[in-house]
Amino acid sequence: QVFTFNSVEIKVQPSVKVKNGAPMSIICHADISKSTEFQLEYNFTIFKDHKLVFMTVSDKGDARYEIPMAKSSDTGDYKCTVQADKKTKWSFPVSVWVTGMTKPILTADKKGVLEGEVVKLRCELPEEEPPLYFCFRKTKTNSTPKETCQPEPYRNFSVAEFPVEEGDHILQFDCFGRRNVNFEWDTSEYSNKTLITVREPFIKPTLITTPSSNVTEGDQIQFECSTVAVRMRDIEIILQKNKTILKSVQDKKFLKYSTVATLEHSGEYLCKVEQGRATKTTKMKIVVSELFPKPTLAASMTKLDENKELTLSCNINGFRRANFSILRRNSNGDIPLKSSKTLTMRVNVNDTGSYTCTAEVKGIVKESKPVRINVYAPVSKPTLSVVGGLPEVVLGEPLQLVCHSVMGTPPKTFTFYKGNEVKKTVINDTYATFLDENIRLNDKRGYKCDARNNHSSGMKTSDILNVTVIVPVKGASLGSVPYGEVEDGSETAFLCSVKEGSWPILFRIFRKTDHDVLVYEKSEHADRVMWHKKTMKRQDTGTYYCMASNRANMDVRSHPITISVILAAWKKGVIAAFVLTILAGAGALALWWFWRKKKKGK
Repeated sequence: QVFTFNSVEIKVQPSVKVKNGAPMSIICHADISKSTEFQLEYNFTIFKDHKLVFMTVSDKGDARYEIPMAKSSDTGDYKCTVQADKKTKWSFPVSVWVTGMTKPILTADKKGVLEGEVVKLRCELPEEEPPLYFCFRKTKTNSTPKETCQPEPYRNFSVAEFPVEEGDHILQFDCFGRRNVNFEWDTSEYSNKTLITVREPFIKPTLITTPSSNVTEGDQIQFECSTVAVRMRDIEIILQKNKTILKSVQDKKFLKYSTVATLEHSGEYLCKVEQGRATKTTKMKIVVSELFPKPTLAASMTKLDENKELTLSCNINGFRRANFSILRRNSNGDIPLKSSKTLTMRVNVNDTGSYTCTAEVKGIVKESKPVRINVYAPVSKPTLSVVGGLPEVVLGEPLQLVCHSVMGTPPKTFTFYKGNEVKKTVINDTYATFLDENIRLNDKRGYKCDARNNHSSGMKTSDILNVTVIVPVKGASLGSVPYGEVEDGSETAFLCSVKEGSWPILFRIFRKTDHDVLVYEKSEHADRVMWHKKTMKRQDTGTYYCMASNRANMDVRSHPITISVILAAWKKGVIAAFVLTILAGAGALALWWFWRKKKKGK
């Protein structure tokens, strides 16, 4: 009894796409080859999305899983396995789609609500399996429905809350569900409709004003905001102007607010009544007519010298009767100067500042635009100096000057001159600086500056500052007479000179040793210096050089020269005579000794 599985396949009747509620059969068929005809028992198992849904044992090659009424939850991938006498065979999966969804059920937690309350709805698809997508629809009377949708990945129902707004009277709700199958959307029909009746917790507020029209600055204006409510607890009435709360009351049916009308009170007013989540508003526009225009402050002069007379006058165009005051602006509060229409005073520098005036009619006070008054003291004669001290500069280096004027009202205008040429103009309070970066030997060296401000006296000019240009020392050299060899005890002249450099020049002559020794130093208003050394000695033999410098503080060093001190000629003669005398004496003694020896021999 030999057999083998040729194939196992799964079939769907009537098709793989079935309408919701229609009958459906899942058939598992095994194709088997046998060596002879013999009875064989088969174990059939059918899976949907890897979950066991049907099992049976049969001696036939087919097994049927009957679904009398297909649901959308029956959608999925089906496959089966057949086992016979220790042999098992699997089918390939087949996708089944049950189109259409069951009708959802919509329930509400209440049938009647007040404005501001919340309606809680539940939409359920009891015969469907998640993930699902639920949409709720809210429909007002004679309006288009508004949808609110939300996913439900793990349950077959969804809950939503809808706040009841002002103007909602009768609300109708329904819902529907969706699901995604093979990248296509399947949508259910609409649920049952649920009607919600809405009652007002309070009526729309009433806002009235007294007077109702023709409000003029200075009038007493009163606002009254009122409503009628089902219950007064937790009710609040608020009066606003341009989002600013003017007054509010709680647990009362009306609000009153009064004030003296000004132009600033023109605008839109809002009366708002709130209770819980319910809100109702009423708007009103108020236009306040101008009683009188803002005053204008006029000055006889806005820029004047100290000790001059200043007149300030306050006027209202087309209006005469008012209480006027003239004030001076101050950071700590305006300072009243005079309760009058005009003010005349003799000014000094401390009177510089901003001035305004006010006018009062029927309790309404208006202020003019500020007028700036500048009082000027004359500038003092400026002083011009070099930054750093002495009026001198090294050739090629920059020269920085400062012009300083102690007295006078700022701002001041400083002008720098080189010769008669204007080089720079600076505006500052008390001083200004100028940098001359191009100093040449043949420049005009007279500098001056002037200072001025808005005082009528005009400008003041400094004294001329003459600046000395210091030429650095260049080309130092050292020579001697005699040069090279010098007799011991003789006189030697050393000459240290420079090619150029401003006087005075400091000359220094050094002899080289382990530590160079300064042997001569002198400052001269000349380009050279001569040093006479009266007596040269043997220890004066060595190498000499000189260094030269001036106020440019740049040392210039010469090439070195070598001096050798030798014996004087007369000293050489004495030594020679002494040596010859000794040699003559030695010769005479030798002759005498030779003569004596010869005489004894005879």
